[in-house]
Amino acid sequence: MRAPEFWGRGGGIWPLLLRPAAAVYAGATARRVARPGWQSPVPVICCGGATAGGAGKTTLALDIGRRLGARGVPLHFLLRGYGGAIKGPARVEPARHDSHAVGDEALLLAALAPTWVGADRAACARAALAAGAGALVMDDGLQNPGLVKTLSLLTIDGTYGFGNGEVIPAGPLREPVAAAAARCQAAVLVGADEHGALEQLPPGLPVLRAGLVAGPEIAALRGESVFAFCGIANPRKFFGTLRGGGCVLAGSETFADHYPFDEDDLRGLLAKAERLGAIPVTTRKDWVRIPPAFRDAVRVVSVALQWEDEAGLEALLSAATARPGPPATLPPG
Repeated sequence: MRAPEFWGRGGGIWPLLLRPAAAVYAGATARRVARPGWQSPVPVICCGGATAGGAGKTTLALDIGRRLGARGVPLHFLLRGYGGAIKGPARVEPARHDSHAVGDEALLLAALAPTWVGADRAACARAALAAGAGALVMDDGLQNPGLVKTLSLLTIDGTYGFGNGEVIPAGPLREPVAAAAARCQAAVLVGADEHGALEQLPPGLPVLRAGLVAGPEIAALRGESVFAFCGIANPRKFFGTLRGGGCVLAGSETFADHYPFDEDDLRGLLAKAERLGAIPVTTRKDWVRIPPAFRDAVRVVSVALQWEDEAGLEALLSAATARPGPPATLPPG
């Protein structure tokens, strides 16, 4: 789906009309998150958010997964598997499952470490533990009470912030910002804070800042004319990453988040790229949703996080992985 225009910074009558429904939604979320969760015997790290749609949660989960893997921690990923038909709990098998079965994000995570999909996060956690998990990294799930979190990070897209500041359906928030932040030990701001999102956070909540940078694939595309297409929550971030990596953006096309590309879509996109004399490029997340017969014709540019305070993140991870149970906190200073 595409987010309604009024979910952004604009005002209008719709947010006002939908506030009663938003109050009901927020109340239901508050009651749900207050339920007791299952206490895992291993650390649980949640890369969550306050808004619907992409804020960089999967990119953050992958970053944390690589860091835990470098420490020798046998991590497993947990996520709902948005857009996938399998309800779970089920282990993702990239050789057998496609995005229609488990969702696109699950395939990205499964390329790094064992990954489980399912709405019941506690059931997924128990399955992961039986398979040898020494730590659990959740992609999304801040509003899911099934598991007690050791470390919760509030991921914020700096180019979007918290939209119009209203709760669904009046705006993009799953719950009020203060409520989400109260259950987190730190916020992660991805990109510049273009809309004053940090001003809405409670005083004293540590903020870790990171920027998006292109992956190593960008080296072969510097100075080249590219035709970029994607179906992600904030296409502007991807196009900006390409420009920042030295690509010449000859054209672009956007689709709804998690858009299921078919063969006709790809024929049309490749034809546009050919007319422009440009190389067709997309994100890794979109690439896994492209029909396999067309994947060799499209270049992929992945993204990664570049941290301003890498030591701060590492300190949080050290505190979280030292033991499960009570929420981790940054040490003084």
